[in-house]
Amino acid sequence: MHIEPGLVDGAKIFLSYVTAAGAGTYALHRAWITLREQGVASFTGRAIASTALVFSFFEILPHFPVGVSEVHLILGSTLFLIFGVAPAAFGLALGLLLQGLLVAPFDLPQYGMNLTTLLVPLFALEALARRIIPSGMAYVDLSYGQVLSLSLAFQGGIVSWVAFWALYGQGLTAANLAAISTFGGAYLLVVLIEPVVDLLVLGSAKAIRGLKGSKWVTPRLHSAA
Repeated sequence: MHIEPGLVDGAKIFLSYVTAAGAGTYALHRAWITLREQGVASFTGRAIASTALVFSFFEILPHFPVGVSEVHLILGSTLFLIFGVAPAAFGLALGLLLQGLLVAPFDLPQYGMNLTTLLVPLFALEALARRIIPSGMAYVDLSYGQVLSLSLAFQGGIVSWVAFWALYGQGLTAANLAAISTFGGAYLLVVLIEPVVDLLVLGSAKAIRGLKGSKWVTPRLHSAA
């Protein structure tokens, strides 16, 4: 995924360094908590798996430029439900970085914007999950309505941040507003697809008995909080 080159340039791009630093600091905080509670091996394994999946999502799954950015099936809520917030955050950050280094070096100047656009919605999703998922419920038992809410939080956050960067960089012109609207409308397709993918993945995880207690998934996947 990428914010289009040139959408935010000059001195304005400094703001993306600030927002990315804030998001990265919170990701490190959540990683420290995960390391203390679940160990280095578990966190590292999940972060590597998440990174590999994110890179695959960016490069293999269908994606196309629309308006001010690209539409991707990033599956942020799926990563969160399977691996937990900290490994998912590291996966998004490192997968995005690998894409820039190996495939799309023209995206690297926008890395701060793209990182913010992915991580802040993930953390908003985490906050929503604490409110709508009862402490006695494992993730494999979530309903369609619950996973839809999580997907809306993540994808809605992405659209909101992309819109912010576009308005910040290009202002309230008619052409810019039209491009933002086109991008937001296209992302409705992702919102329709992601909850179905979540339920399929959760159903598979529930059926695979060997995953319960595995260090490769978040403990909350099969157990209550």
